[in-house]
Amino acid sequence: MLDQAQRILKDVFGYDAFRGNQAAIIERVASGDDALVLMPTGGGKSLCFQVPGLLRDGLTVVVSPLIALMDDQVATLDELGVAAVALNSTLDAEAQRSIAERIRRGEIKFLYVAPERLVQPRMLDFLQRVQVGLFAIDEAHCVSQWGHDFRPEYLQLGQLAELFPQVPRIALTATADMRTREEIVQRLHLQNAERFLSSFDRPNIFYRIVPKDQPRKQLLAFLAQRKGDAGIVYCLSRKKVEEVAGFLSEQGFPALPYHAGLPSELRAYNQKRFLNEEGLIMVATIAFGMGIDKPNVRFVAHLDLPKSLEAYYQETGRAGRDGLPADAWMAYGLQDMIFLKQMLASSEGDERHKRVEQHKLDAMLALCEETRCRRQALLAYFDEDLPNPCGHCDNCVDGVQTWDATEPARQGLSAIYRSGQRYGVGHLVDVLLGRENDKIRASGHQHLAVFGMGKALSEGDWRTLFRQLVARGLADVDLDGYGGLRLSDSCRPLLRGEVSLELRRDLKPQQAIKASGSSASQLVRQDEREQWEALRTLRRKLAEEHSVPPYVIFPDATLLEMLRSKPASMSDMAQVSGVGARKLERYGEAFLEVLNGARSEAAVVDLRHELVSLARAGMTPLQIAAQLKCTEKNVYSLLAEAIGRQHLSLEQALDLPEDLLGEIQDAFLDGEGELPPVSAIAEAFVGRVDDGVLHCVRAALQAEFEV
Repeated sequence: MLDQAQRILKDVFGYDAFRGNQAAIIERVASGDDALVLMPTGGGKSLCFQVPGLLRDGLTVVVSPLIALMDDQVATLDELGVAAVALNSTLDAEAQRSIAERIRRGEIKFLYVAPERLVQPRMLDFLQRVQVGLFAIDEAHCVSQWGHDFRPEYLQLGQLAELFPQVPRIALTATADMRTREEIVQRLHLQNAERFLSSFDRPNIFYRIVPKDQPRKQLLAFLAQRKGDAGIVYCLSRKKVEEVAGFLSEQGFPALPYHAGLPSELRAYNQKRFLNEEGLIMVATIAFGMGIDKPNVRFVAHLDLPKSLEAYYQETGRAGRDGLPADAWMAYGLQDMIFLKQMLASSEGDERHKRVEQHKLDAMLALCEETRCRRQALLAYFDEDLPNPCGHCDNCVDGVQTWDATEPARQGLSAIYRSGQRYGVGHLVDVLLGRENDKIRASGHQHLAVFGMGKALSEGDWRTLFRQLVARGLADVDLDGYGGLRLSDSCRPLLRGEVSLELRRDLKPQQAIKASGSSASQLVRQDEREQWEALRTLRRKLAEEHSVPPYVIFPDATLLEMLRSKPASMSDMAQVSGVGARKLERYGEAFLEVLNGARSEAAVVDLRHELVSLARAGMTPLQIAAQLKCTEKNVYSLLAEAIGRQHLSLEQALDLPEDLLGEIQDAFLDGEGELPPVSAIAEAFVGRVDDGVLHCVRAALQAEFEV
């Protein structure tokens, strides 16, 4: 059995060896037994049901919660020469009938279907009349009513055990603590399933958490080292998503918004662009994520605090699925805590549910204020022990400074108590620093014993201390009032002098911007860049021809191995990880030509092709010149050519104010007959726009005349 599985792995998927638990899982499921698989994102979950599906007779039914996820996997299997289809609401009745007929004839090997559709009596009846070889339930944590991805339809999937007693089932998830694992087993009737628990560790991800201090500025400093990389920026509110996406675009980063309030067509369009284009940034609420299978997301940034470690782990896990270096960066502050606590207090649900959610939020806050290795703390939450610090997170790399905050903490708690337990941090800091302003005088707080007692610390230090008091549970937020602070029961021992308190000291911003070395631009050496870009350009061209995302042709990890191993023949190419028989036949020669430098003629074509893609992604001519390592003049020349050939619109190429554009167009159209050359009108715009802009506008007008 394993020999056959090994052959399929190499011939179909192009990999030499199974990783981790994959071989044991595949043997178990292919033999007809059930399995529960917990494996981190990027760990190779799909192979755990795709290989057994190819080994077993009959149809493999894959339950998947999102259309985007289904389409992505179907496209990937299709490129590998495996017959796969997705049955979902985007298909008309005729297309659905055609799929049903192909399944009856045994022409389809993998059927992807949403849980809502699978549990319909008509669908279950249809499947009972064909040969089903395997059920794969992906994203199985959606069955948990305590989880942030709960889908009620998953609760009905337990009936598969009764209706198809001879068909093995494999449930897979990347996010499940012990409680959720038990829930999956109970609700999906997987009591006889063998459990395969891989490590939660994602060693290629560098974790960094910073206190909020001008978050947009902090985000720009983070992104400055990652130009040209694809990434996701998460925000809590829809309004903030749109504002941040607009801000990043203004700063020269190609960014798109995504949240549930956008029209569904625009959401789908933005998601498709993110999957298909290189170097885009998606600014999103958590509505964006589960369906994202893009392996070369190089960073995930959080501008707001996630409400649980499960959410944080799953969202950061969308970075670096290809196993190459990636970053998880987050800025958080006291307002995040107050907002999430208020959300929790006003949410529906019984007290027990709220207590569980509060426990999850407390664990998230503890990670933010952690003084030991972040990875050790994160894995401990998922019941996993990492014996030694990872050496690959901010706490390990920068070191953590702590200080004895016992006395200042008592002063801060005393200020909360003596001012009536109803004021926010700003007012409390004013009291401690002895600032006699109108609000202080109106409340008479200049007469408090603690007034002016805290001058040994700066305002920033006090704000940090109050944030940490709330995170440690020593102070709480008054959710009935206006978010003022009040004492919690757990602060009594500290106030009575029975215990001391050590807190972490926030690093100054300049101390906390060390690069983690994950930027895609750092994946390849300077002397490799030209060939690396040529490989990526060829991949993008092939992806457009086949209407699939570039990573479906080959992921970055495979291109990187090609670059380093320099295959000289088709047999050499077959040894590259990720190059299976079908892809070797389809694309092997083309990539060999690039690697062997035989495509010099096509170099200019490739350059033009990349330039058009970068312009469409929203990059300015100056940014494109930096990316392509050529002059801005050359970029304008190629842009004008692309506009003239109608490969690019003027709006995509240039961001000109409307009145200035009108003025330039009028200057060209002033005379009669043919358009004048740029030199004839250039003098009127000296110092206002580059001559290259005039060439682009002229090319657009010329193209209109020729239509």
